[in-house]
Amino acid sequence: MVPAAERELFENTGVARAVMRLALPTVAGQIILVIYNVADTFFVGLAGDAAKLTAVTVCMPAFMILSAVANLFGIGGGSVMARAMGSGDSQRGRSAAAFAFWGCLTAGLVYSLLATAFRGVLVDLLGGTDPRVHRLAEEYLTLTVGVGGAATAMSVLFSHLIRSEGRSLHAAVGIALGGLLNIALDPLFMFVLLPPGREAFGAAVATVISNVISLIYFVLVSFALRQSSQLCFRPSMALCTRGVVRAVLVTGAPACIMTLFENLSYAVLDKLMSLNGVAAQAGIGVAKKVNMLAHCAVRGISQGALPLIAYNYAAGKLRRMRSAFRITCLMAVGAALVCMAANLIWSRELVGLFIHREPRALRYGTEFLRILCVGGPFSAAAYTVISFFQAVGQGSRSFLLAVLRKGMVDIPLMFALNSALPVFGIVMATPVTDALCCAAACGLYLYFINKLVRSAPRRHPRGRLGRGRSPEGETI
Repeated sequence: MVPAAERELFENTGVARAVMRLALPTVAGQIILVIYNVADTFFVGLAGDAAKLTAVTVCMPAFMILSAVANLFGIGGGSVMARAMGSGDSQRGRSAAAFAFWGCLTAGLVYSLLATAFRGVLVDLLGGTDPRVHRLAEEYLTLTVGVGGAATAMSVLFSHLIRSEGRSLHAAVGIALGGLLNIALDPLFMFVLLPPGREAFGAAVATVISNVISLIYFVLVSFALRQSSQLCFRPSMALCTRGVVRAVLVTGAPACIMTLFENLSYAVLDKLMSLNGVAAQAGIGVAKKVNMLAHCAVRGISQGALPLIAYNYAAGKLRRMRSAFRITCLMAVGAALVCMAANLIWSRELVGLFIHREPRALRYGTEFLRILCVGGPFSAAAYTVISFFQAVGQGSRSFLLAVLRKGMVDIPLMFALNSALPVFGIVMATPVTDALCCAAACGLYLYFINKLVRSAPRRHPRGRLGRGRSPEGETI
């Protein structure tokens, strides 16, 4: 049973207005998430020590694997829940929520334990081989991933599941709460409660506390919405509906793989950059974090609109679905263009917010940011198509684009371009790959839409697609 307010939003509200209502709170939450992610870097940078700054940035891929785990179950479960609402199958939605909850909790705990047990090896693989960097990075990783990892993953999962029902504001508030708390707690632990030299440790403590409080907020919201929501966390519901486990994993796997490959790509980039010294490492670490603003804005827009696309696809309202996608894509590319312009114009000033006493690191970071930001608009278009395929349950297509976007092309390019243009060639691989992935994404989308439109007469007489399978033959 879809609550009246959400049904009105999904079915009758003007498409542009519906996309805005779903996307804007998500974008706001993602922007605060960016601020929260760079807060550690900013405050650690105030210490004026490149080793401390590098220690925090090299841990980012390991920390972001928690997002990969949450995306596997959160985007997969959220997509299945939204499509279940569109097809009127509330039992399927509850089962998807329960499986996503227990699957994410289990996977998050296992990863946290493994990362803690092998933290020394992991830090070396991420490029933290310098003795001072290694010690600080191990300490930061143990707290953020080992102690607070499960809470971080579950907080992201809840935001996906709550958003899938059209409650973007609730999801955004929870993410924003964690981010704002982290910003407030960072200076308290780094410069007041702990002695000098413990800045990285203080940043980690602040991160863990803020994510735990964010999770508590989501648990309370879920309890308050229990009467009008598909959210269900009973273990007995996790496996009781046929095909739900496969549907969640097939839909969520591309999002998980994309996040994993992003971090693998960043780890390779950091490892190659470490051969050029700590200044280059600090520069690329800051440039990546500044450039995250465009990526997170795009992700907020795409993920915010995902439930609207999924609902109307399952309900057989293809015209509304296509309109929602077009508006989402225009918003995402527009946001990326604005961020690109800002990064090109104020690159030195933006990097200078984090690097204060290291001229070489500042110079590297400024040039790296200018290179990275050029790929933003291409990445925005590709990411929107990937989110579209996640919404309609097309796991194979979103998976192909996910590995093409990160891992399959950019890692070989890093080595090739580094040989042709040392140091800067490593960074150039990212925008080149973004452009190639964008072209592939547009082609796959047009092919899918044309095939879907040709098969439209086979829709259910009441306007819904057949309950069992989509026109492409994949479970919905």
